[in-house]
Amino acid sequence: MGVLRTCLAVFMVLAAASQASAKELVVDLSKSVVAITTSFSGSELLLFGATEGKGDVIVVVRGPLRNEIIRRKEKIAGIWVNQEEMVFEQVPSFYAVASNRPMDEFLSSKIRSTYQIGIDYLDLNLSEEYRAASGAENFRRALIRNKQKQGLYGRKPGDVIFLGNRLFRSQLIFPANVAVGSYGVDVFLVRDGAVTSVETTLLTVRKFGFEASVFNFAHRNSLAYGIFAVLIAAFAGWLAGAIFRKA
Repeated sequence: MGVLRTCLAVFMVLAAASQASAKELVVDLSKSVVAITTSFSGSELLLFGATEGKGDVIVVVRGPLRNEIIRRKEKIAGIWVNQEEMVFEQVPSFYAVASNRPMDEFLSSKIRSTYQIGIDYLDLNLSEEYRAASGAENFRRALIRNKQKQGLYGRKPGDVIFLGNRLFRSQLIFPANVAVGSYGVDVFLVRDGAVTSVETTLLTVRKFGFEASVFNFAHRNSLAYGIFAVLIAAFAGWLAGAIFRKA
């Protein structure tokens, strides 16, 4: 099965190369859907493509956008409690970057900021009510630090590897806690310090089977799901108590 996938990938890369004569950059994925099931422990996809002529390639993967609340905790009377908080709007739930060589060697900070290439260049905007507050940079660093601890930021999809002067590939790695939704895979072709071409490919992370049923039920019937979860927890507690009493 692994040999079959490898042969198929090579065939697709060659097909992409034949198209590159009409375009500067051609990109595709080995599959467009990441399936989350009960046994899901992460996933890897193959990104492949071809360039028309020499150049450097950067791959940027961004997950679904959502608001993130960051709270600062303080120890009061021996208990850690939440104090200040800030809300960042439209934050990528997943973010990773890879390139064929260190980006500092061929790309300026200005261009990286324009295209948000790299964690340090991400636009992480506070919601309006917090924009005048002080200490925003500390909360920004805390947000990035939390994402990195979860394996959702800064984890490389895999180095971009050139196969000759035109063909390239990269492994996209998604951890087990990846969010459901649509992901954008942006591939940049850079020549002489300038971005000459950008190709965007979309992929979807979806739940299937029992996981999907629970997920859909929880989102469509949140009240009933909450009550059901409480009842299950109460029953589990009663059952555990009964077992220990008999023991």
